[in-house]
Amino acid sequence: MSLITVNNLVRYYGDHRAVDDISFTLSKGDILGFLGPNGAGKSTTMKMLSGNLAPNEGEIRIHGVDLLDHPKQAKSEIGYLPEQPPLYKEMTVDEYLAYCARLHYIERNKILGSIEQAKERCGLMAVGQRLIANLSKGYQQRVGIAQAIIHSPRIIILDEPTVGLDPNQIREIRDLIVTLGNDHGIILCTHILPEVEAVCNRVQIINEGKFVYESDMKDLSFDSSNGLHEITLLHPPAVEELYEVAEINKVEQLSPGTFIVHTTNKTAEDIVNATVANNWGLIKLVPYENSLEHVFVKFTLGDEKKSRKTKP
Repeated sequence: MSLITVNNLVRYYGDHRAVDDISFTLSKGDILGFLGPNGAGKSTTMKMLSGNLAPNEGEIRIHGVDLLDHPKQAKSEIGYLPEQPPLYKEMTVDEYLAYCARLHYIERNKILGSIEQAKERCGLMAVGQRLIANLSKGYQQRVGIAQAIIHSPRIIILDEPTVGLDPNQIREIRDLIVTLGNDHGIILCTHILPEVEAVCNRVQIINEGKFVYESDMKDLSFDSSNGLHEITLLHPPAVEELYEVAEINKVEQLSPGTFIVHTTNKTAEDIVNATVANNWGLIKLVPYENSLEHVFVKFTLGDEKKSRKTKP
């Protein structure tokens, strides 16, 4: 059974269709990178998944339970860390986690065990008696994650969990997310694309309320033997001239002097010869591997329509 099943979700703000008929699932062990530009519908979707905003149309099932029909039962399976962690900084870590445990109706005789388990998983065992206000930003993020898992939910939703952290703290939080992914289903909502590449096994990109791209991370990169090459030229020709080079059957322009070209013979010999013969000034020619940044830009700025041209 999927941990989350979303079917044909729609949300309006007035006449604006902020979320437009999206569907997806999340399973145990998934770490799903949920991406999109500002205003794409990410936050609205997260609010609906966490039960803080009702959809106008569609269905959300949390481990088989309809979120609209049985909200308390469904929301008990969700842990949520918003971009600004909901911390009471005048409390100690232990006091705060005990408060969160009571909010989640954890039985009194199980609260201490739940606190210790959350602290152990989040690397907080040494700071239980310290005031949250006196902790570093990285440790405060850990406390935020601890409150999200205090009730052992099946699903964890993390919104920008590493914003404002230094590189060492970012690595620590990423390692923690990967560890939590072994026992939970995680949705990671972030603008930091390397973070998704580092920890996620799936990615979905939303733009203008619709999913425009979905993939397993292992399928994102192209093998360098697939005939794709990135070429940078000092005196670049028009795209149409590149199609005159033998074996080139597809061209995508990344910038005024940089292109991705696909060759049917999977070698770069014809490209090199053409750059010399035409005095295009070859600066760089390397096998091309796709990146999440390239995919994100292509599907959210319309580069696929604007720049990709097919051979006539």
